[in-house]
Amino acid sequence: MEMKTFKDLKAEVWDTELCSGCGACVAVCPADALRFEPGNTDTPVNIGYCKAENDGVPCGACYAACPRIDLAGQGKMLGPYQDIVAARAVFPVERKQSGGAVTAILVNALDEGLLDAVVTVTRDPWTMKPSSAVITSSEELVQHAGSRYSWWVPLLASLKEAVVTRKYRRIAVVGVPCVARATQAIRASDHELLRPYAKAIRLVIGLFCTETFDYAKLVEGKLQSERKIEPWEIRHLDIKGKLDVYLQDERHISIPLAELEESVRPGCRVCTDFTAVNADVSAGAVGSPDGYTTLVIRNDIGRGFVDRAVWQGRLATGSAVDLPIIEQLAARKAQRRQE
Repeated sequence: MEMKTFKDLKAEVWDTELCSGCGACVAVCPADALRFEPGNTDTPVNIGYCKAENDGVPCGACYAACPRIDLAGQGKMLGPYQDIVAARAVFPVERKQSGGAVTAILVNALDEGLLDAVVTVTRDPWTMKPSSAVITSSEELVQHAGSRYSWWVPLLASLKEAVVTRKYRRIAVVGVPCVARATQAIRASDHELLRPYAKAIRLVIGLFCTETFDYAKLVEGKLQSERKIEPWEIRHLDIKGKLDVYLQDERHISIPLAELEESVRPGCRVCTDFTAVNADVSAGAVGSPDGYTTLVIRNDIGRGFVDRAVWQGRLATGSAVDLPIIEQLAARKAQRRQE
């Protein structure tokens, strides 16, 4: 089979506006030759070196890890699952996005030693600017609850820090569908350079997602410049068919998603996966009553982590899930990129 290099990735994904910005290629490049440059968040760039191109050394790790190489194979609708439940954290999670169920699962796993690190998104509470991070304590995880929602950040770039630099071997990755698909590609690959990452990823939690937003275009542009809303005034954001902005002074502002088109990453427009079908557990606010999170338990790994959190009294399940509304949003996203 012909060896693929970053040039193939660039031609097939970066130059065609398909890049999701997940950061998988940045993470697995053994030469650290791929990165996102400040001010250019659309695609990674190569620093001018490639093991395969420059030295003829077999590589292609970046190509093998990319979730956008095979668009025809990306997930649609609800995907495979064992169970769908509404769940909530039993303990207080001050900044939770919905029911705090994802935080409860991860806190329990860290405290029980099932995990030693979580690769996720955090944000500065003053500016709301997101960044990828490696979290190793339950206290820090609770502090950053609610930060993982709908921000574009090259999340998987921190996977290299967790696996290569800090040598963690029991890692959870929490991210949107493209992140879940990239981790699935890494786990399923027989590529030698991807094996250390595959062995280290123990759990993948996928987040329901319609699209992700560029921080500068949404916060600095739409909210600060146009709406005169400062980031430190925002209590939290929620997306359920529109962008709901909840402010510290109890005001609530809704913005139609149609007004936010310029803030959406170009690569999101080809994604058909709403529920992160490649995750072990998927989670989102849609379908559950206020104060609960919808959990889509997809396999035995996901079932194990959810059950352990319930058995330890960290997570409670109950209440009915409105499956039709989830299917409606999933169907709407599945219609994208139809020829």
